[in-house]
Amino acid sequence: MEGNIITWFTSFDLPIGELFEIIVDFLNTEMSWLFDIIKWPIDQFLNGLEDFLIWLPWWVVLLAIVGFALWRTDWKIAALSGVSMLLIRFLEPEYWELTMTTLGMIITAVVFSVIVGVPLGIWAALDERVNVILRPILDAMQTIHPFVYLVPTVILLGPFKVPGTIVTIIFALPPIVRLTNLGIRQVPEQTVEAAKAFGSSQRQTLFKVQLPLALPTIMAGLNQTLMLSLSMVVIAALIAAGGIGQEILRSVGRVDVGRAVEAGLVVLLLAIVLDRLSQSLAERTEQAVGA
Repeated sequence: MEGNIITWFTSFDLPIGELFEIIVDFLNTEMSWLFDIIKWPIDQFLNGLEDFLIWLPWWVVLLAIVGFALWRTDWKIAALSGVSMLLIRFLEPEYWELTMTTLGMIITAVVFSVIVGVPLGIWAALDERVNVILRPILDAMQTIHPFVYLVPTVILLGPFKVPGTIVTIIFALPPIVRLTNLGIRQVPEQTVEAAKAFGSSQRQTLFKVQLPLALPTIMAGLNQTLMLSLSMVVIAALIAAGGIGQEILRSVGRVDVGRAVEAGLVVLLLAIVLDRLSQSLAERTEQAVGA
């Protein structure tokens, strides 16, 4: 009897994989309408933005980035951004269009991450029960390997750019939620109490005291979300999301070292531009709040 129990125990497998297959099949069969609703606004925003970026002459995009950097940062960041974008333009003619596709996906992912993540972070900061529920979910979202997101996404949403962008949003969402939550919680209690003592409602306290003081932390979360979006957009090329990641994947498949290095350099240059701009914005925001 004891031997049978030990044999059963050691041979028992938890049917986690089968359970998730059942769930995904059910969602794909019965809830496809919901995923169509989720895809529609992202599809409209992404395609419109991508078409606009590709339609613009390259020098207009370059001047816009340099001008924004001069306006919000300093001449060093502007010069670095300008040189980086020039290098992308003159590496290979087709790389510019691929970069604009990638940039459109990144901007879309960041915009929707902010739209979803900031309210969630505020809710979690103001309600401890929500915080307790969200914390393990965010932990799981950051711990699960990015490749794991791709299989159910292809089944539920299909391949190409929009599903790739949705995967990117899911992957890049946790930092903006966490740091919005953290930023609001770090606002001194005395400041909040003083605002309430002067007759501020909870809404006024949130928008006129807590969020402005939490803005530097939220901007740090935005920077992390931006960089995670860039990394995931490249990985999303595995489901034919397009962009410069598709060129890297194609080059690796052909063992074309030269084009793989060039495409990788494009990703690096784009990462430098986005990281330096977002970091400088975060620093300027912190200085403004500190002043």
